[in-house]
Amino acid sequence: MAGFDQSAFDYEQQQLKKHAAEIHRQLERLEAAEKYTGSDITEQSLEDVREKGRQSLRVANHEPYFGRLDFQEDGTDAPLPLYIGKAGVSEESGRDVMIVDWRAPVASLFYSFTGGEETAFYDSPEGLIEGNIHLKRNIVVRSQELLRVVDTYEKGKENHGAADEFLLYRLGERKDSKLRDIVSTIQAEQNDIIRSKRDAALIIQGVAGSGKTTVALHRLAYLIYEYRENMEAERMIIFAPNAMFLDYISNVLPELGVGNIQQTTFTDWAKRMLESKVKILQETVKTEEWFAPGPQRSGAKRLRTGRLKGSLSYMNLVSRLMEDLLAKSVPDKDFEAWENTVLKQETIAEWYHSDTKSTASRKRERVQEKIKRWLDHELAKIWEQKVQKETKKKANQRLRAYMNSWPSLDPLALYKEILSAEEMRAYLPDELYRTTMKAAGKKTVLEEDLAALLHIQLLVSGMDRDAKFQHCVIDEAQDFSPYQIALLNQLSVRGSFTILGDLSQGIYDDKGLESWEELHPIFEKEHLAYFELEKSYRSTMEIIEFANGVLTSAYQPAVLASPVFRSADDVRVEETAEGEETEKLIEALSELSEQNANTIGIIGRTEEHCERIHRELAERGQHASILSGGKRDYGGGISVIPIHLAKGLEFDAVLICDANKEHYEKTPWDAKLLYVGCTRALHFLRIYYSGEPSPLLPL
Repeated sequence: MAGFDQSAFDYEQQQLKKHAAEIHRQLERLEAAEKYTGSDITEQSLEDVREKGRQSLRVANHEPYFGRLDFQEDGTDAPLPLYIGKAGVSEESGRDVMIVDWRAPVASLFYSFTGGEETAFYDSPEGLIEGNIHLKRNIVVRSQELLRVVDTYEKGKENHGAADEFLLYRLGERKDSKLRDIVSTIQAEQNDIIRSKRDAALIIQGVAGSGKTTVALHRLAYLIYEYRENMEAERMIIFAPNAMFLDYISNVLPELGVGNIQQTTFTDWAKRMLESKVKILQETVKTEEWFAPGPQRSGAKRLRTGRLKGSLSYMNLVSRLMEDLLAKSVPDKDFEAWENTVLKQETIAEWYHSDTKSTASRKRERVQEKIKRWLDHELAKIWEQKVQKETKKKANQRLRAYMNSWPSLDPLALYKEILSAEEMRAYLPDELYRTTMKAAGKKTVLEEDLAALLHIQLLVSGMDRDAKFQHCVIDEAQDFSPYQIALLNQLSVRGSFTILGDLSQGIYDDKGLESWEELHPIFEKEHLAYFELEKSYRSTMEIIEFANGVLTSAYQPAVLASPVFRSADDVRVEETAEGEETEKLIEALSELSEQNANTIGIIGRTEEHCERIHRELAERGQHASILSGGKRDYGGGISVIPIHLAKGLEFDAVLICDANKEHYEKTPWDAKLLYVGCTRALHFLRIYYSGEPSPLLPL
């Protein structure tokens, strides 16, 4: 094995025992300390420090570190060995660092340095630090047991292949039901993204298996560490494609010692923000002009409604119509408090419109406050107390009635109002317009209307600065609309975003992005950065080459996946006779079990198809979980899942069913969909079809 040395292994085993004993000693002491729950601010601060220490030591107790870097800073006599782990640990005295946190500036050398005799450097709070690397060592520890030591660089020696071998070793490990961190194998291009400055909107175009989701999660952990005085986990948010995907990634941040970051889908978040039980109308709209097959093809054609209602032009139209509507929101009548005591409409309108900085709801509140002060002034002219009291009661009743006569500020009511405008009527195709109005009349909305409703609520009520996001991660961003992302930018404190996705996995014809340039108008040019991740670390070379063939048969991607050189079994494409599919699956499951495939995804075209597969497997005594759109957790093992829900997940083995011409035509959308299915596989990919095979398959 390249890079292995028995004496190095023995030395690291001794070091591990020493470090583990010190970590255990410190953890025991902190765990034994009584937790402070009182109200003294100084003691509360000290308890916070102790609790952070407990959390770091718990992480280090399981896996103290994963790497060692011997770095000699210019001007010093000898290299200093730095052990790098998920959590930083100091000697009990606090003077010396025993384990360096992977997010610390000096630890960046472990990821950016790829060999050579040139000077190494890193940015620190004190400025640029330069020096030389003498040793870069990868160390695998599990439950305090040393499993592997690989020197990927040693000064003055040949180091060919050791780094690649270690990466392949880690990539070849079998998966369980959760995504894991990659702190020990972060690549140089991934490290650049993770450590980017906070005041930027990063757009990451990453091919399937490039680790973009994991990179984004590590970036959150880095930002919390680097800007701990200014950024709080509670004010960060992750938007994911579905609840099941959130469950799949749920372990990464806790493994990195980070908690309390909001994790949600856009739909769930929007409904919560609207503070009302908004019902989503799931309805397919038909038209002869705007159509393309969707991921749940049922014979009906789908209108590209999301593209229309998700555009920035639609956002601008909503803004203009709302501005006109709110400008006319003051009732066209005087306020008569009692006989011969009248406040003119012109005065009320002047009070309202002269306030140019407040939101509509706040302006309305301030008008009411001014009317009350006017009432107090007029009531003071009535000397007799009894008459004044009766008059005041009547005036307040009239004021309530007057304020109730103002137009409703309910977002859905306002949306219905602007939908009636001629401009809106001209913008939306007839069938879509009728469907949208019909839904609004029943107090329901189409899913693509949520952005407009939230936008209206913001225009009416605004949002406190303290409630805005300090950083926002948008995963599978190719399925988001420009409208949604522009709206989220309005809720961001400093425009701090990590936007990641793959245009080649944009499987929905009726929503999402066709190019990343659609987002450029949203962000300031100087705060926008674009990255491409071309290497795929998930799948074998055979799987990636096959998947690329599927994709390029009907779609030309901007970036094509480049596999890491990890070879395994060829992709198997097999024809099945009518009714033989289930037997083929059971046979494959038995073979894959013998090859230690822990997680297996059986992927069908639709939810109905998956239900049939699951039922027939159960009838033959084969246990499997079925994953549907409403499922909120992913438990690993054998899973039956519709292809459009598989995005973001990965399995040791994937079995794709019914890959025939009927289910996968030669269209860009079907090519992307089948590409998604193929690239879920880490080690084994088998594809089955009956009848005529899909023209997308590179047979």
